Amino acid sequence: MRKALPKRNIFLSACLFALTLAASSNGANSFTVQQTSIVDKKAVFATVQSTDSLSARVRTSGTVEELNVTEGSYVAAGETIAMVRDPKLSLQIEALDAQINAAERQVANLKTELERAQQLFERGSTTKARLDAANTEFDVAQSNLEAARAEKAVVVRQMEEGAVLAPQAGRVLEVPITVGAVVMTGESIATIAKDNYILRMALPERHAQFLKEGDPIELAGRGMNCDSTCTQQGKIVKVYPEISEGRVLADARIDGLGDYFVGERIQVRVGAGSRMAYLVPGAFIFTRSGIDFVRIKGTDGNATEIAVQTGQPYIQNGEDMIEILTGLAAGDELIQP
Repeated sequence: MRKALPKRNIFLSACLFALTLAASSNGANSFTVQQTSIVDKKAVFATVQSTDSLSARVRTSGTVEELNVTEGSYVAAGETIAMVRDPKLSLQIEALDAQINAAERQVANLKTELERAQQLFERGSTTKARLDAANTEFDVAQSNLEAARAEKAVVVRQMEEGAVLAPQAGRVLEVPITVGAVVMTGESIATIAKDNYILRMALPERHAQFLKEGDPIELAGRGMNCDSTCTQQGKIVKVYPEISEGRVLADARIDGLGDYFVGERIQVRVGAGSRMAYLVPGAFIFTRSGIDFVRIKGTDGNATEIAVQTGQPYIQNGEDMIEILTGLAAGDELIQP
């Protein structure tokens, strides 16, 4: 059976404990609690978007005979991504070649007649009217030859326009046609997203008053949330002036989004206004039995343990701080445990 300690021993033990606690409190680091203005941050989901998405369109009707890209392909500006050909154009080329050959022979024949008429006129064997008629016939034939050649150039140009070119450099998002498909002028062959991604956020309208260009945001890791992995920094580059369906849109720019999918959702953290709060260095908070405590220096110099309710962590002046929701007041002097 345990013996009870004499009252004198109990008194001496209590005094010794108090002296030890006072000595440790006086030699430890201290922190004075004050109200600090902090920025509330809200975790929202942003969508990866391309700044520009353009369609590569057909310039002439025909059949798709070549297709050089698929979804996910990277293309350069001006690169040929498909070839559209119209069989009727080849037939027109053959017909125009025949017309050009006939016109060339006619020009050659009329040139010979014009030279003969010129010689006869110089010898006085023909009239001026006959010479003028031969000259006119030669000019008309030469004009017909030039017209046939110009018409052939137009058809050749139409055949060249069968090459569908990429309007900008970027990644192919959609290819709605296949080889052998019949397409009309202006029909889309592929949709190309410019390789310059942004994050588009849709925030509740109550946060619209707090958003402005240049505000920083934090980006979580891929597939993660902002609780512990919101380390990558970016900034808001555009706030749209219209509120639609109770939400305001804002765009943010962050480096290194080229590996993300267009339309992929990522959690970010944005500022949602400021307020006054108590921030305490994390070193002054300790946990016992699942409850957070701090040590407050009393008027007599002794330390008193007070249970507190902690909030979100913050970084202030490069130091890790924790918000205290209840348990402290301005002016309290904390002692590091």
